[in-house]
Amino acid sequence: MSNKDLLKLLDSIQEDGSQTPQKDENRVLIIDGLNLFFRNFAVLNYINPHGTHIGGLGGFLRSLGALVKQIRPTSIYIVFDGVGSSVNRKNLLPEYKSGRNTTKMTKQLFNDIDEENESKADQIGRLIHYLQCLPVKILSLDKVEADDIIAFLSVEMTKNNKTKAYIVSSDKDFFQLVTDNITVYSAIEKEFYTPKKVKERYNLQPYNFIIYKTLLGDNSDKIEGVRGLGEKKLSKLFPELAGDEKLTLDDLYKICEQKHKEHVIYSKIIFDFDTLKKNYKVMNLGSPMLDDREKELILNHIKESAYKLDIPTFMKLYVEDGLGNVLKNVEFWLRDNWSIIDRYNKAKN
Repeated sequence: MSNKDLLKLLDSIQEDGSQTPQKDENRVLIIDGLNLFFRNFAVLNYINPHGTHIGGLGGFLRSLGALVKQIRPTSIYIVFDGVGSSVNRKNLLPEYKSGRNTTKMTKQLFNDIDEENESKADQIGRLIHYLQCLPVKILSLDKVEADDIIAFLSVEMTKNNKTKAYIVSSDKDFFQLVTDNITVYSAIEKEFYTPKKVKERYNLQPYNFIIYKTLLGDNSDKIEGVRGLGEKKLSKLFPELAGDEKLTLDDLYKICEQKHKEHVIYSKIIFDFDTLKKNYKVMNLGSPMLDDREKELILNHIKESAYKLDIPTFMKLYVEDGLGNVLKNVEFWLRDNWSIIDRYNKAKN
């Protein structure tokens, strides 16, 4: 079967709410692995017959199946943070992600934070075994954050205008990457963020979202923005963000120089500009923190084959883990979601 025939076959399985593909269009699904896992872990209280929490594992698989049905991708990349992934950004901002998830427990199902973290690690390790039974690719590089891999991967793969990338993450930093060929899906909001959607929600173009983030900061990552500046005040003081021109840090500085007598915020920005430049560099996914060797590794991974669909091994794991009805009619779930993608991957190779 030719690639064109397989794309037509993928197009034939449209469901309500799914993304409508263009003819002969490749659709790359890129998933922020830990983001999707932790969201499911925090929300789902799935307990198997052995009394073990399986919410992160089972929820991830359910979410993955739903995404495949909705987006109908021709290839799937699941990206995880590497060991020591935050080191580069911590060198710029020592407080970056400091204190995250060290004392607060997500669930009352565990005796203490150590037990909860052990469960997370066990479920993530087991999840990798399941993913190796599906026609997907898994990416992770030591000392590299998933955000950087996703940014480079999405831009690189959409250089061909017949390829559309769908990034799945609740991390708003990815909005700066949105173009006609790159869409961000927020699983929490259940919204597809296109350039039009970003403009409607934030009153700015995606390429100016990095300036927006630089000024407001990011509490979850311990990146402090300009004190006294919120969304509404930002829009009022910087109407230029809503324009169709891409603003640079130099443009921002010039605006503040010209208006510094009009509002104290302009003066604060000038005074703290060195810190803001660090914030910009830390959050700028338009220039991901990757060296040439790391970029080459990602490019090589694109050329490699995805895992082959292995239903018997998947089912063996599923029974061993007591996942039960987490996936309704699991064998049909496997065939319905994954057989076509598996055949498409084989045809490409």
